[in-house]
Amino acid sequence: MQVAPSILSADFGKLSEEVKAICDGGCDLVHVDVMDGHFVPNLTIGPVVVNAVAKAATKPLDIHLMVENNTFFVDLFAPLKPKYITFHIEEEKHPHRLIQKIKSLGIKAGVVLNPHTPPSSIKYLIEDLDMVLLMSVNPGFGGQKFIPSVVQKAKELKELINKSNPKCLIEVDGGVNDKNINSLKVAGVDVVVAGSYVYGSEDYQKAIESLS
Repeated sequence: MQVAPSILSADFGKLSEEVKAICDGGCDLVHVDVMDGHFVPNLTIGPVVVNAVAKAATKPLDIHLMVENNTFFVDLFAPLKPKYITFHIEEEKHPHRLIQKIKSLGIKAGVVLNPHTPPSSIKYLIEDLDMVLLMSVNPGFGGQKFIPSVVQKAKELKELINKSNPKCLIEVDGGVNDKNINSLKVAGVDVVVAGSYVYGSEDYQKAIESLS
């Protein structure tokens, strides 16, 4: 299991130190939540701060767009050369076009499904994707309780992926901890995002190891 701690739960007063700490603690990716205050009722960070995160990180960035006007934000963050950019399928009218655009920039492309969105909605996109991110909370805020039905959803998605594109990864974001990690592993999840679980612990390395 790859672990991608979300910096949304970090202490922004010492963000550089917090990013270095999770990288030193053995994380695989640094998860960056970008919210615009429109698609979700919260506002987070722009490219200036993410650039500082990129400089502090020794692990690749995983940028999760929770925004309207996805193309604008892809253009904004692409110069930072993250490993992944994921966007919400619920917001994008032309997802295939945007996936190709992200890939043309040398970045791996993924789509995000809100808790109510079924895996079948992306059946005809899976062969072009590098990752599918399943939200296990409603997007917009950290520290929410895990929605258990995402485990079954991950199993259904895994079946679709195995048929169309076995290299596509499944990522789960929201309320992940040491109590539900085993059920996610069994369901075929490849990457977990953990914000408050990691940053709320006394030992980041132990928290990351308990999920990996």
